[in-house]
Amino acid sequence: MTEPFPFHATPYTPEEARARREAAVARAKAETGIDEALIDQLVERFYDKVRADDLLAPVFAAQIDDWGPHLAQMKLFWGSVALSTGLYNGRPMPKHMRLPVDAEHFDRWLALFEATARELLSPAGAEHVMVRARRIAESLELGVANANNVMLGVGERYRR
Repeated sequence: MTEPFPFHATPYTPEEARARREAAVARAKAETGIDEALIDQLVERFYDKVRADDLLAPVFAAQIDDWGPHLAQMKLFWGSVALSTGLYNGRPMPKHMRLPVDAEHFDRWLALFEATARELLSPAGAEHVMVRARRIAESLELGVANANNVMLGVGERYRR
């Protein structure tokens, strides 16, 4: 009998898991040049642009009264996304599903994020975060569409 897919493998000890996480973070930093200080700058500068943007600023202003906690969460989020730190443990989908946004908003978000990433990060670092940002935007757009009872086909975009 063949072995099933190895999801049943013996779990790592806490020490082994910590060592594997530290190695993943070190590898991501070495490959991209991204570190926690750059994540902080990326998040701060990006959200400065968002708050000044005619399309996105009203959406964010309606949801966020105190930017400090939001920025702190976003730094944890992007640290987890870009460096595999594992420090973010939130659930972004439910928060985004109720927002009055569509493809235009996600495209603008991506454009501002990419501009900021390319200003601050190495080409490899910018590409690293943009691959992930595009996937996140696509997933959130699908979630928003689904929350509005719209089933998107392959390649379709959500328009309110």
